Amino acid sequence: MLCLVPTPIGNLEDISQRSLRILVEAELIFCEDTRVTKKLLNLLGERNNLDFSNKEYKSFHSHNEDKILKSLDKETFSKNVVYVSDAGMPCVSDPGATLVDYCIKNEIPYDVLPGANAILTAYAMSGFSTTTFSFYGFLDHKGVSRASKLDDILNDDKLSILYESPHRLLKLLEELSIKDPNRTIFLAKEITKLHQNSYKDTSLNLFNKFKDINIKGEWVVVIKPKETIGFNLDLNDIQNLDIAPKIKAKLIAKMTGQSIKDVYQKLLEN
Repeated sequence: MLCLVPTPIGNLEDISQRSLRILVEAELIFCEDTRVTKKLLNLLGERNNLDFSNKEYKSFHSHNEDKILKSLDKETFSKNVVYVSDAGMPCVSDPGATLVDYCIKNEIPYDVLPGANAILTAYAMSGFSTTTFSFYGFLDHKGVSRASKLDDILNDDKLSILYESPHRLLKLLEELSIKDPNRTIFLAKEITKLHQNSYKDTSLNLFNKFKDINIKGEWVVVIKPKETIGFNLDLNDIQNLDIAPKIKAKLIAKMTGQSIKDVYQKLLEN
């Protein structure tokens, strides 16, 4: 069986008792980085008086996952197998999804344990009451793709959440302040760690504030949805409008891609 175990994103106390038990029982541990996982288990062992010795470790990350998957068979999962990423929830902007897909396709039992997650924590911290959000991960560093994705974010009718490194946070704030200076932004720094902090203001105010700050740590950025004025009409709303058939036909044709002539004829027939 495979168990995906989330690891702390900062504070070691955030690991669950269930996760510790699964890790103690694990015989084979797939890791995003074996060095990071071994160090983490050493710390957890010391804090909780647990023995994590006699484990087999194998790296499993974006650069070698195809090779590793080809080497697996059902026999591999006859023992207790665990996957952990360096920090947080596997598969969420971290490796692991292809391993889950392998289990599904080969009818291998698996489980995913709940645990620390920067996205949901920042969402709860932000104070935005929007119930839906889009997660964009890390944006491309530069180029047309980055500019296009930023436009998608600013035009999204849902809350937008993304990750940003300390080296590019100021650049992101500058870009946002140019494109939409009055858009409300929430920033969460080093969630669960000693220097955790958060800020909520317009993109322009945040950019001006951070110009004079030595930016450190990892950041989660939460961006307020684009405000909509009025309301959106659907096809039924258009059909029920008391307006001239020609105008109605043009609106319906625009929404559906049909020809104005065909729509107009159907309206006359009805």
